[in-house]
Amino acid sequence: MGEFVKRNASAPPGFFACEAAGLQWLSAADGGVPCAAVLDYDDRSLTLERLRSVGPSRSAAREFGCRLARTHDAGAGAFGAPPDGWEGPGFFGPLHDPLPMSLRGHERWGAFYARERLAPMARAAADRLDAECRAAIDTAMVKCEEGDFDDDDPPARLHGDLWSGNVMWTPGEVVLIDPAAHGGHRETDLAMLALFGCPYFDEVIDGYQSARTLRAGWRGRVGLHQLYPLLAHVVLFGGGYVRQTSAAARSVLVG
Repeated sequence: MGEFVKRNASAPPGFFACEAAGLQWLSAADGGVPCAAVLDYDDRSLTLERLRSVGPSRSAAREFGCRLARTHDAGAGAFGAPPDGWEGPGFFGPLHDPLPMSLRGHERWGAFYARERLAPMARAAADRLDAECRAAIDTAMVKCEEGDFDDDDPPARLHGDLWSGNVMWTPGEVVLIDPAAHGGHRETDLAMLALFGCPYFDEVIDGYQSARTLRAGWRGRVGLHQLYPLLAHVVLFGGGYVRQTSAAARSVLVG
């Protein structure tokens, strides 16, 4: 078995331990999507089982979707809750420039998303956003706080950073890497998959809904769930993502 070692000599305290906890928590979901196996970690590195990449296929995408629904159904203690057994900080973003991510639990998804995701990231990105975009984000947060997007779905066990680069197509199955794992809304992972394009996305959704039917209108809420990672991209990479962020914020207002 080969090894793959991620290293960052200046990683914030708890960074690799948090990632290891997330991988193990996600992998514990019965029938869910497997994650890269954790072999070792310390303050500066994380050692994983090396994966062999292959091309995606329709059948693998459908199976991935079905398994992702089971991962989500494994649940979490609250919206925003950390992986079981993890009491340290959370992180979101790239290996060499991770952003702090709250792991404070809430009973309602809307309150969690407004307070622990949108508000801190919007503050961090404020200098790069125009007044119209900031106003749209503020309105989106009010709608979240007021419960406009809440439903009776319990907290899902989320990967939390499920863009296509963190989906590894291996010879046997899809395997996940690099989580920002926490309890949240199942639509968040799906919106993240759609953000930068996922191979055979429609097949992923078909597989997902073979195991768990999504609530009506979920496609209209994709922009809402993409707003947090888009704001993070504004913070990390600059104004090139402002137009996409503004579009996502405006979609919440008309949804």
